[in-house]
Amino acid sequence: MTTQTYPFQLPSLPYAPDALEPHFDARTISIHHDEHHRVYVERLNAALKDHPELHDKTIEYLLRNLNRIPSGIRTAVRNDGGGHLNHALFWSLIGVPGKGTPTGALLEALLDNFGSLDAFHAKFREVATGHFASGWVFLVADSRKNALEVLAMPDHHCVLGTHQTVLLVCDVWEHAYYLKHQQKRADYVDCWWQVANWHEAARRFDRPVEAAA
Repeated sequence: MTTQTYPFQLPSLPYAPDALEPHFDARTISIHHDEHHRVYVERLNAALKDHPELHDKTIEYLLRNLNRIPSGIRTAVRNDGGGHLNHALFWSLIGVPGKGTPTGALLEALLDNFGSLDAFHAKFREVATGHFASGWVFLVADSRKNALEVLAMPDHHCVLGTHQTVLLVCDVWEHAYYLKHQQKRADYVDCWWQVANWHEAARRFDRPVEAAA
């Protein structure tokens, strides 16, 4: 994501839509990716079309520098750009069941910060199920604090600190789960745990934080 510029592209799913069954159903994955995410990309590109001075900027640059974005497209860049960035992270940080559990340095960090995996699980579930309305919940490594944090963000707000690396992300917009779970967000979060991509989370944790997307 860090090098991609206008026109932004919808990333391909790194698995088949039915690969996350039975935890995430294929219809939800297809609609979520092919419709919801695609529309964010299209609207972002439409907003930027007549602003060639922004065409060489990455999505992270645009979102970190909203005060430099023309006022007429600022809301679209924040909302549609944020939706694009968060969804791109989401697809890469879930995967086929069986991605295991945290090990190595990431496991040690989780134990140091939360006391136990059960306590981390409980904290993340509490934040995800308690988050009001639409938004996102992230597990973030913060190099300035030398700590892991669970952060909730409203709407399509993003984790953008250059000292912050997103390790896991759970989409708690209703379109992520309503076809299968209706209003039962807690059931969806329980399913999300079964497809959390711990291998990718560990890879991101082991990278220099400032280099992470």
